[in-house]
Amino acid sequence: MDGDDNIEATLPPRSSAPQVWDASVAESRFYWYDLLVNDPLVPDFRDPIGRYQRRMQFALDATMEKQLLFFVISRQRLRFDIKKGTSWGFFGLKLTVPLLAGTDNRKESITLELEVPFEATFKKPIVTLHDKYITLNWGALTECYSAHDLLQKFPNDLKYESTVEYVGITRDPQSRLAKGRFPAVNRIMEENDGTLDTFLLVKRMDVKVETAVQDPLGEASTRSHVEVMEGALIRYFEGEKPAHHGTIENNNRRDRVAQLVETYQLDSLTVDLGFKEADSFHDLKSAHVPVSRRHLVEFTFGPGGEIRSTRLADDARPLVSLEE
Repeated sequence: MDGDDNIEATLPPRSSAPQVWDASVAESRFYWYDLLVNDPLVPDFRDPIGRYQRRMQFALDATMEKQLLFFVISRQRLRFDIKKGTSWGFFGLKLTVPLLAGTDNRKESITLELEVPFEATFKKPIVTLHDKYITLNWGALTECYSAHDLLQKFPNDLKYESTVEYVGITRDPQSRLAKGRFPAVNRIMEENDGTLDTFLLVKRMDVKVETAVQDPLGEASTRSHVEVMEGALIRYFEGEKPAHHGTIENNNRRDRVAQLVETYQLDSLTVDLGFKEADSFHDLKSAHVPVSRRHLVEFTFGPGGEIRSTRLADDARPLVSLEE
């Protein structure tokens, strides 16, 4: 993901005219965070699961250098039913995979319409089920998916909501999030342990600026855009008193948002978290907002870093496409 603009003057010049910011999704990706932090095994490149984990680790490491938004998401616990095993349909490559959902291990299943990869030397893969992973050995190629990957990759009727617990910014020279050393996120994982699965949803946002006077000196950096969006989305998803952010952090963020609003004469910020390709994983909700796949919200700002949000109708504007 892009989003690596970290350069900004300590006190940028004040914008010469009021601005309106409009933010839409440019990139969006989920990471099953438990697989990186709670898995006791050291990833081994010689093993398909190890390669899967290392690729995910490298991708998350790269986000620590960029100004991106991340959301800590809780979803229903999902595991493979390794005692039951998979079954093939009579025709084609229809593979039915058994699942265990929730803390009560409710029995579910998903049917995969497999396609033979170009590199395959087997007509039908050798299937191996693990607690959280499934591997498909095609001979010259082995595919690896997590239990939650299947819900995103293959059509199914298993719809589970995603609960937003925390909003933050990925940029961190210490890479605490990628290393599993982010205290607030670790506390959420401890609360979820054994009952819910924990994910990171990382988004790169595209921000368009409307202003009467085009002044290059008055343009905000990616960092400023993301910091204002972070403050606004924390207020929206986590409420007036976010439980997982400390008092000092909240005060500093409020002061920073107030400074940026004044500097850029920011009249309003509209954030659209929806996009055409979004699946049921993007049915986001929190303790403060109802579930929606869109979350189209207008934010306005008051004195002292006050942030007010207004939910807009989902059909108020066309959805963006990430494939265009």
